[in-house]
Amino acid sequence: MKPKISLTWSDSPKPQLAYKTANGAAYQSSIEDFLNSKFAVELKGKVQLIFTSPPFPLASPKSYGNHNGATYIEWMIQIVKDLKPLLKPNGSIVIEIGNAWDKGSPTMSTVPLETLIRIGRESELHICQQFICNNPNRLPSPIVYVNKERIRVKDSFTHVWWYGKKERPYANNRSVLREYSPAMKRLLKTQTYNHGKRPSEHLIGETSFLTNNGGAIPSSVLEFGGSSVNKNYRDWCQSNGYQQHPAKMAEALASFFVKFLTKESDLVLDPFGGSNTTGYVAENLGRKWVSVERDHQYLLGSIGRFMGNESRTNL
Repeated sequence: MKPKISLTWSDSPKPQLAYKTANGAAYQSSIEDFLNSKFAVELKGKVQLIFTSPPFPLASPKSYGNHNGATYIEWMIQIVKDLKPLLKPNGSIVIEIGNAWDKGSPTMSTVPLETLIRIGRESELHICQQFICNNPNRLPSPIVYVNKERIRVKDSFTHVWWYGKKERPYANNRSVLREYSPAMKRLLKTQTYNHGKRPSEHLIGETSFLTNNGGAIPSSVLEFGGSSVNKNYRDWCQSNGYQQHPAKMAEALASFFVKFLTKESDLVLDPFGGSNTTGYVAENLGRKWVSVERDHQYLLGSIGRFMGNESRTNL
């Protein structure tokens, strides 16, 4: 769906509509200003899923802006507290935060985990489940300790925590089943396996694994390899001279949680939109969406996810 482009771009700090599609809208604003705007008031109690990957608490500043240390923890807690009223009673918040390292040291910072733990406690949200998102093809990092000094292995995963407004938010793991393994497919075909008591003392019944449920329930370790770059997005940015976001989210990660925690026509919000992976995935899955991003260039680039291989724009 080709977006309708707003012609009101400006340097005003006030939140403004950047573009919209049939199912969603992207706003130019910091999340702090957005939450104090009329747009946030209209969303109160309507959002089924807040899914986001905020700036990580890196020791070195990045172009997209990031805090670190205790400042980062307090900043994130306050934002989550302010986001919470937007959720439906059975809604969820999912936050991805990567690892960080102490400045000038090969020791790992505990700020990401402290942030995720304190969000649950101080925002009065229920921690439903912890996930690990592993990308085995991720470039070696931190490079000075992995490639130069050779005293660490590469950091390849991020923390993804799922919080609920109540203990039992909406979720359906049937929506994210994985293809059965070859061994499971053979078992379903032969209808035979070794049942009985295992060394772990689990008792496996004679028919416990004979039903074809359409796929396997995924584990909490999610592995998405390959590039996170959407070709349409990349080509659009290159052809128009727009800056690509340096920390693009994997579409497969957003897709997993949108399918797991929402139904069609539900509303998904990403308060740190970046290249708008969340909005793009939600659009393709028939969900409504709202994305908030403060950087004009990143917003212009994100339009490419919806435009496809279009000619150069005059925006």
